[in-house]
Amino acid sequence: MASYTLVIGNKAYSSWSLRPWLLMKQSQIPFEEVRVPLYQDRHDAKIRQYSAAGKVPVLIDGELKVWESLAICDYLAERHPEKTLWPIAAAARAYGRAISAEMHAGFGALRGNMGMNVRRSYPGIGMTPEVAADIARIEAIWTMGLEQFGGPFLLGKFSIADAMYAPVTTRFKTYAVTLSAASQRYVDRLLALPPMQDWYAAAAAETEVLPQYEHAGASA
Repeated sequence: MASYTLVIGNKAYSSWSLRPWLLMKQSQIPFEEVRVPLYQDRHDAKIRQYSAAGKVPVLIDGELKVWESLAICDYLAERHPEKTLWPIAAAARAYGRAISAEMHAGFGALRGNMGMNVRRSYPGIGMTPEVAADIARIEAIWTMGLEQFGGPFLLGKFSIADAMYAPVTTRFKTYAVTLSAASQRYVDRLLALPPMQDWYAAAAAETEVLPQYEHAGASA
């Protein structure tokens, strides 16, 4: 029986929910999933039943509640050292924490212009000079990690860093962003993970449509 409950939003749109969800699935940490559709039917009040922050995701472990994706991931790393969710090697661990914090706090242009929507295809939409700069920085982060720690993931084996960048890979697919060969291989590798495939399948089955994440002329 799962000891954790993870409260998430719509799988089609909720990038922050994907991060701990993917980490737990890929690392085989059992949990019960509670999905609260966003921006409808008093979603904020429903989420506040689980967290006063009123945002997803929320991890519940008994009486303890942890919110914010990176905090949840760090908590799980502490609770499950056997899973090595952060690498043992200090250099890889330091790099992973730095790039994860950068992902958590940065890339506002990319977030604002290329919102997560895993059910649609919007080739070319949302590209601005600021977005291009964000993409270039992300590619540099990926290139350094893959080269320095040997792949196939950013810090060698799958880690919190990959979970933090997973929503970016969905954006690059949705908006058909042109990437270097190495970056595209990384995107393909992450999207091919069985939990990612399960996330996409569940998103396709959702019935909610949030206009703020849909563009005119969308294709499935």
